[in-house]
Amino acid sequence: MKTRLIVSTGVLALIAGGAFAQDLKFPVGEGAFNWDSYKAYDEATNLEGQEISMFGPWRGEDQVLVETMLAYFTAASGVKVNYSSSENYEQQIVIDTQAGSPPDIAVLPQPGLIGDLASKGFIIPLGAETEAWLKDNYAAGDSWVSLGTYKGADGNPALYAFPYKIDVKSLVWFSPDNFADAGYTVPETMEDLKALTDQIVADGGTPWCIGLGSGGATGWPATDWVEDMMLRTQPADVYDKWYKHEIPFNDPVVVAAIEEFGFFAKNDKYVAGGVAAVASTDFRDSPKGLFSSPPQCYMHHQASFIPSFFPEGTELGTDADFFYMPAYAGKDLGKPVLGAGTLAFMLKDSEGSRAFIEWLKTPIAHEIWMAGSGFLTPLKSANPETYANAALKKQGEILLNATTFRFDGSDLMNPAVGAGTFWTGMVDYVGGKTAQEVADTIEAGWPK
Repeated sequence: MKTRLIVSTGVLALIAGGAFAQDLKFPVGEGAFNWDSYKAYDEATNLEGQEISMFGPWRGEDQVLVETMLAYFTAASGVKVNYSSSENYEQQIVIDTQAGSPPDIAVLPQPGLIGDLASKGFIIPLGAETEAWLKDNYAAGDSWVSLGTYKGADGNPALYAFPYKIDVKSLVWFSPDNFADAGYTVPETMEDLKALTDQIVADGGTPWCIGLGSGGATGWPATDWVEDMMLRTQPADVYDKWYKHEIPFNDPVVVAAIEEFGFFAKNDKYVAGGVAAVASTDFRDSPKGLFSSPPQCYMHHQASFIPSFFPEGTELGTDADFFYMPAYAGKDLGKPVLGAGTLAFMLKDSEGSRAFIEWLKTPIAHEIWMAGSGFLTPLKSANPETYANAALKKQGEILLNATTFRFDGSDLMNPAVGAGTFWTGMVDYVGGKTAQEVADTIEAGWPK
C-alpha cells in the first residue's frame, strides 16, 4: 500500500481532497473481487504525491460510484484524482480545451465529440499496446478498438479513447409470468421472434407495446429499433458507412432496416392500441402494458434503463425480465449488440494520466463499479459474480457473448439527422408514409 492509505481503528481509509478520510467500500482481500490484479498494480505503480484532474458526465449517485472506484486507484497508485462534472459537460469540455486549460483525463459518452477533439490535435493517442490490449481482453475486441479510433490532426487514424462503462440497448422486456401462463418460451432467433409475434396474435393477444413519445425528442425509440435491425440484416461495416453517410440514408439496405421495424410497429394486430397509438404513446408509459391484467402486450424493446419506468414495486427477474434481441439464424451475422457508453481519453500526457489508463486495464477497476450499479463491462477477466444483481450479470453476459458491438448510430450521425430528421422521419413512418419516402426525405435534408 502507498502511504496515502492509512489504518484507523481497523478500517482502511483514504485521505481524499485534503479533507476527510474516505473509506474503501470493499475491504481489500475480501469478497469475489480480483484482488490479485489490485495488488499487482499497487506493486508496479508508485506515484505518491502526484495529482490528476478528471472531468466526466457522472453526477449525483453516479459521481459517488465513480469516486468509490477512484479511491482504489489512489490507494494503489498514490495519484490523487480531482474529479469534476458539469450539467453542460459537452460544452464545458470544448470550452476548457479550446482555452488551453483541459483536464488531464476526460470521460464522455459522445464518440463524435471525442473524434472532433482528436481531429484538432487536443487528445493524446493511447498507443499500439493499448489497442492490442483491447483487442485481446474485451469481448468483440475489434469493435471496441473501432469505437475509440479517430483521425488525428495529421489525418491518420489512431486509438484515442478507452471504452469504460457500457450500456446495452439490444433488449426485449417481458413478464415471465405472462409467458409461462401462455406457454411461450424466449425466442433464440429473429425468425423465432417473428413466429412468436404471430403466435401471440393467433392466441388472441397483442405481442408488442411500442411508444415513441418523448416531448421534443419524440421518435427516438424507433431509431434504436432501426439500428438493431440494421445490425441484424447487414455486416457491421455497412452500419458504419450508414452513420458516417458513406452510403446515402435512402440506400436500399437502410430502407430495408426501416421496414424490418415496420414489420413489428405498422401492424394493428401487433401493437397495443394499434399503429395509431405508437407515436402518441410516451416511451415511459409504453412498457406498463406488460404488467396489466390481462396483459395489454407481451414484449417491449428498450434499453437497460427502462425498469426505472416500470410500476413501483416491480421486481426484476420475477415480475419482469429481458432477453437478447436475437439475430437472424439465416444471415450469419453472429450476435451483434447495440449500445452506448462512455470513453476515457488523455488531454494531458503525464505519468498520472498514463497510470489511470493502465488502471482501467485491471479487473478490479471494473469490479468495484460492477458491485455498485449501472455498470456493464466487456472485460473478459472481470468476475461476473461481482455484479450487484442478476439483471446486471445477465446484461454483462450479453456483452461478453457479443460478436459485434456498435454504438447508437443516431448519436454518431450529423446531429441535424441523428437528433432531428431521423426522429421525425420515424414518426412520419408510423404515421403512414413508406420507408422509402421517409428515407428519401432524410437523405435530401442531410447537411451538405
